[in-house]
Amino acid sequence: MAKKTKTSRVKEKETEWQERVVQIRRVTKVVKGGKKLSFRAIVIVGNERGQVGVGVGKAADVIGAVKKGVADGKKHLVEVPLTKSDSIPHPTNGAGGGAKVMIRPAAPGTGVIAGGSVRTVLELAGVKNVLAKQLGSGNPLNNARAAANALSALRTFSEVAEERDVPIEKLYS
Repeated sequence: MAKKTKTSRVKEKETEWQERVVQIRRVTKVVKGGKKLSFRAIVIVGNERGQVGVGVGKAADVIGAVKKGVADGKKHLVEVPLTKSDSIPHPTNGAGGGAKVMIRPAAPGTGVIAGGSVRTVLELAGVKNVLAKQLGSGNPLNNARAAANALSALRTFSEVAEERDVPIEKLYS
């Protein structure tokens, strides 16, 4: 039998998580000697199977900022309960900074109808049929955080039934 090498395991882990850079900004800090340049990267990390995270990284170079953003995104993962039709269980709202996001489930075949960073968050979470609307701010970071906040508020029927100490069948009646 062939022995598995360390590199094959690392490759499997890398393919599980997808990362998308939403924005890279050049930011400056005014210091005694002048202006200090650095980069801010907004990265969304997800496995398309119900886990997604929004991360921000700052560094002197773009590659370093993206790496820090990926690490930050993995620290702030959100579990998303998906239905059989690859949608969400119920409508939800989320807020992040000045941004508000409204997310609603959609019928199979609808696709992801959302804009900007909210679309990226939903796609990397593995949601295939959903309607979303950004309200308020157009800031990509705040909208991504608002979408993650909305997805974290989702609950399944079984979770609700368990909280209420009621059988699932009673929820429908």
